[in-house]
Amino acid sequence: MRTIFIISLFLITACAAPESSETEIPRDLPGLQQHLRTKKSELRVLQDEIKGIESTISELDPSAGKSNKYVSIDSVTRSDFDHFVTVQGSIQADDVLAASSETGGRIIRLLVDEGDYVKQGQLIAETDLESIDKQVAELQTSLQLASDVFERQQRLWDQKIGSEIQYLQAKNNKERLEKSIETLDFQKTKSNVYAPISGSVDMVHLKEGEMSSPGMPIVQILNTSRLKVEADVPENLLASVKRGDQVNVFLPALNETMARRITQLGRRIDPSNRTFRIEIDIPSRGILKPNLLAEIELRDFSMKDVLVIPRDIVQQEISGKNYVMTLGENADGFFAIKKYVETGEASEGKVIITSGITESDLLITVGALGLTDGEHIQIATEHIASKDS
Repeated sequence: MRTIFIISLFLITACAAPESSETEIPRDLPGLQQHLRTKKSELRVLQDEIKGIESTISELDPSAGKSNKYVSIDSVTRSDFDHFVTVQGSIQADDVLAASSETGGRIIRLLVDEGDYVKQGQLIAETDLESIDKQVAELQTSLQLASDVFERQQRLWDQKIGSEIQYLQAKNNKERLEKSIETLDFQKTKSNVYAPISGSVDMVHLKEGEMSSPGMPIVQILNTSRLKVEADVPENLLASVKRGDQVNVFLPALNETMARRITQLGRRIDPSNRTFRIEIDIPSRGILKPNLLAEIELRDFSMKDVLVIPRDIVQQEISGKNYVMTLGENADGFFAIKKYVETGEASEGKVIITSGITESDLLITVGALGLTDGEHIQIATEHIASKDS
C-alpha cells in the first residue's frame, strides 16, 4: 500500500508541475533573468522530491541502495621499512700520476700517444740538455784556471810564502767548480722521462719540440686497474652514512646496478657546499671509464616491525587529513569504512602508518577512490576466497 501511495504522489506532482514547454520565453533581459530564477526554483523542488522518493525506495527495498562496485582488499602487515636517498657521483681512477722531466729542456722524442698502455719504468720521452752541456763546458774552463791557481798557491804555501787564507780560497774555488760539474753530469742522466706507474696515457700535455720545465707534466697516466666511485653527500646525512654500509651504485649510461660497500668517508665538511666525500671501490672492467656518471642509493632511515601499506591507497581530504578505506561487514553484506590515519616516512611506494588502523583491518586497495563511508561494495571472488582461508 505504501508503494502505491508513493507512486500516486509522484504522478500527482508531475501533473501539477508547470508545462515549461508551453511557457513563452521572454525576449527582454529582465524577463529572461526572472525566467531563469523560476526554472532554478522548479529544479530545486524536483531534486528534493527525487531525493525523497529515492530515500523511501531504499527503506522499502534495502537491496536497491547497494553498490555493484567491485573492489580488491588486502591485509595490513608489519615489516621492516627502509628509506633511501640518491646522490650523484662519478667513477675515478685510484692512481693518476704525471710523467715529468726533473731537469726540463726541449722535448726531442715523445714515444707515446693518448690511449697507449705503458708499464712502470717504460721510456716516455727524451729531452735535449744542450744547455747543460754548455754550462759544463763553461765550468770546465773555469776549473782549469781554478786548478792552476790552486797549484800555484799550494807551492807557495809549501814554501811558507803567502797567507793561509789565499791558499784556502784557491782550494775552495777549485772544489766548488768540481762539485758543480758533478751535479750537471748527474742532471744529464735525467734527460730521459720514464713512466712512474703502469696504466693508460690519459692526456698528452706537451708535444715534440716544446720546452718542458722541471716538474711540468708531459703526459698524464691513469692506473685503471683500480677504480672507485666518488660522491659528495649532504652533511645532514652524516649520522646515517657509515663506512662499510652497503649501497647500490647505478650507472645510467650502462643501465647497470651493483651492490657495493662504502670504503672511505671524508674527514672534513666542504664549507662551500656543506658536503662530505665518500668513496666506493668497484671492480675494474674495460667498459668502465673515469668520470662515468654514477648514482648512489644511500639508506638514511630504517625502522623494524612497523605497519607499512601502499602509498597510493592513502587519500586526503580538502582539510588535509589522510584516510584509507577499509572493509566492513554486516547482515546486508560488505561496506566501506573510512578511517583517518597518521603517516610517517615514505619510500618506494610504501608508507609507514603510525596510527588509525591495526593488523586486524582489511584495506580496500583497488576501487577505493570515490567510495564513501558506509557505501555497500562487492569483493572480487579471489579476494573473498583468500579472506575465508
